[in-house]
Formats: sequence, structure tokens, C-alpha cells
Amino acid sequence: MDKAVLDRFSADLDGLSPREDRLGVAISGGPDSLALLLLAAAARPGLVEAATVDHALRDTSRAEAETVATICANLGVPHAILTVEWPERPETAIQERAREARYRLLDAWLADRGLCALATAHHADDQAETLLMRLNRGSGVRGLAGIRPVARIPDGDHPLLRPLLGWRRAELAQVCADAGVHPATDPSNADDRYERARIRGAIADAAWLDSTALARSAAHLAVADEALEWMVQSLALGRVTDDTDALRVDPRGLPAELRRRLLLHAFARFGASEPRGGDLMRAIGALQENGTVTLSGLKITGGSEWRVTREAPRTRP
Repeated sequence: MDKAVLDRFSADLDGLSPREDRLGVAISGGPDSLALLLLAAAARPGLVEAATVDHALRDTSRAEAETVATICANLGVPHAILTVEWPERPETAIQERAREARYRLLDAWLADRGLCALATAHHADDQAETLLMRLNRGSGVRGLAGIRPVARIPDGDHPLLRPLLGWRRAELAQVCADAGVHPATDPSNADDRYERARIRGAIADAAWLDSTALARSAAHLAVADEALEWMVQSLALGRVTDDTDALRVDPRGLPAELRRRLLLHAFARFGASEPRGGDLMRAIGALQENGTVTLSGLKITGGSEWRVTREAPRTRP
């Protein structure tokens, strides 16, 4: 492997994970994840294991997973095939449900193998697509920050690392080509039934769009989001106070975004799920008019201060 390419990847991965950590790598068999496998195996020999999730939604998926197993064996990387067992094959929200099942199996695999974190092959083009998808949905700063380099596995216990966010899709394809590895093709990547495939096609048709610049914008928004969260943590020390079994939130004089985040801070203190953006903004509008709302199992009373308590359990007549 080209030394400059390997050094670049090593620096990216070392910025996310200590060099001595044993990592799990999620490999689908496509060019992006195979490039991640090749790079990780070269950067951290003996410290990488791989897993392929067979979603059992396509006739060729098992054969593709077995092809990945052969590539891993040739590289000396331990590999596991994790098969989704559907009680009933999904007919709607297929990609969303497949993603949930995939991360559930991968998180359990990490625990079983004693691995420290999971690395996935999200890259700069994925980041650009995510930014445009969320712009099209009217997302706020947090949503527009896109894919984070370090996160947690959804509903899981392990860190999720994305060391390729500064890499382009074409660069990763070249890594595979240079290694003589032939990736599989997932037909869903070009299926216009899926939002990401439509966005990907739109970017390809718009020569004036710069995916690298879009990815940089997402990174800048992530920095802004971190700054806002830092400010909220500081504000909460004086503006979110205990009141027996309630919290009092003082939103007076704050910009709208800080009022919103301060209320979400109170939700988190109760362990309540974060509501949808539209629901939250409608609730804040009612609170500013001295109204009372219930949201995510909490009751919030408006006015100059907002009082947050758990919603009383409903009794049957």
C-alpha cells in the first residue's frame, strides 16, 4: 500500500482512537468499507476484526458476505457474518429497519469479541449527501452538523468511529483497485425509491456542487453545535434549578435557540426522550403564552419561568 495513503489514514484513525485499541470494522463488501478494511488492517495489524451483516433482504447477500470473509482470511483479519433474523420481512421503512438491526448485531458482536469500538466507512460524499438531505427537511444546527467522527452506536454501548470523513468515494475506490480487490455492488445505492439514492443522483447531475466543500460546512456546523452545547451547560447551572420533584427553567432574555436547548437539557435531566423539532417548537410557543403542555412524558407549565415535572400517570375510569 502507498505509504502516503497509509500515513494519512493512520493519522485520521489515531485522532479518534488510541493506537493500542482493538477495533471492529463493519464491512458490507462495497468499495468504501473494503477500502476501510484494507487501510485498517495495514494501519493496525493484529488489532482489527471485521463483521459483515447479512440483512437477508436480497438473494445475493449471503454470497457477498462470504466473499468478504474470503478477503478477510487472505488479509489475516478475523471475520464474522451476522445474520438478521426477521420475525417478518419488512415491507416499509426498509433501510431504517435494516440499519437498526445492523447496529444491534454489531454492538453485540463487539461485546462478544471484547472490541473497543466500531469503525464504519462513512466518507465525505456521504457527509455531503446527509447535509443536503437534512437541509431538505428543514433541520437545525445539530442536524446539519451531519455525521460525526465519533458517536455512540445507536441504542448501543460502544463508540462509533468514522475515520474516513475526509476521504472521497473515488479515493476509496482507488484503494481497492490498487489492492486488486473487487467490491460488490449494492443495487439499493441507485434505487430512486430511497432518499439517499435520489440525493446522490442529484449531486452527480449538479457539477457546480462541491461535495468536499459541503462536508467542510457540516464540520463547521458541528463545531458550532458543540459551542452551543457548551454554552447551554454553563447557562443551566443558574437557569435550571431543582424544585422538589420538578425543574424550573428560566428562559428570560435568551435567544430562541438557547431557550430550545435549555428545555432539552431539562428533558435530559428527567431521562425523557428528545421530542421532534416541530413538536418542541410548538410547545415552546405555547409556554411563551403561559400555556401548559405535555411532551415526552413530561408536563411543562409556561410563564416567565417554565416548570417541568413528570406527567401524572393516567387512570382508567
